[in-house]
Amino acid sequence: MSTLEITNLHVQVSTNDGPKPILKGVDLAIASDEIHAIMGPNGSGKSTLAYSIAGHPDYEVTDGQVLLDGEDLLSLSVDERARAGLFLAMQYPVEVPGVSVANFLRTAKTAIDGQAPKVRQWVGEVGSAMERLRMDPSFNQRDVNAGFSGGEKKRFEILQMELLRPRFAVLDETDSGLDVDALRIVSEGVNRLHDSSDAGFLLITHYTRILRYIKPDFVHVFVDGRVAEQGGPDLADRLEEEGYDRYLK
Repeated sequence: MSTLEITNLHVQVSTNDGPKPILKGVDLAIASDEIHAIMGPNGSGKSTLAYSIAGHPDYEVTDGQVLLDGEDLLSLSVDERARAGLFLAMQYPVEVPGVSVANFLRTAKTAIDGQAPKVRQWVGEVGSAMERLRMDPSFNQRDVNAGFSGGEKKRFEILQMELLRPRFAVLDETDSGLDVDALRIVSEGVNRLHDSSDAGFLLITHYTRILRYIKPDFVHVFVDGRVAEQGGPDLADRLEEEGYDRYLK
């Protein structure tokens, strides 16, 4: 049993007018095999939480802790956090010209495991995972995310997650820009990892549509850099009906 524990997390970003606080004391604990959904209006700090956990240099942690099984993630570099078992599926995956998907995946797997996977077995695993995600094998020879559609980029994020098998996965608005079929395929990938491992998930979203496919154990409402309310899956249904007005008032 593993735990990702966030305690009193404060984060700020630099602006032309000086430092701007975004997170203002976030407390959150995610255990193995749990799915936590974070919902909230635009600008509430949801994506800031994701990138701060992952170690994005634009986000300065001014107070608080992020512990993975007692290990201080904030003291680790980005790659060390990944090797510790943390995975981030980005809202806007970046293009990496000149690096093929095949090379990227094998290099990432080698970095995580500390040794290169056996070629024949690895090729089979990648091929099977791509087939499950309805990705053409020709993607292997394309540059990472270069010319990918929005849905292709999101499926590639889930492909990485399935192959690297993290202890905790942070999914930042993975449902944004997806049509119905792509949303279902991506959700199936998340559910496969959840069902076949003890990974924990932090799912950040604006809408409940992805929660029809991925059932959360807990729902947290983010408002103005804090957790304003938390509860079970029924809280997401209530947000769908009522919106966030009562929190903003």
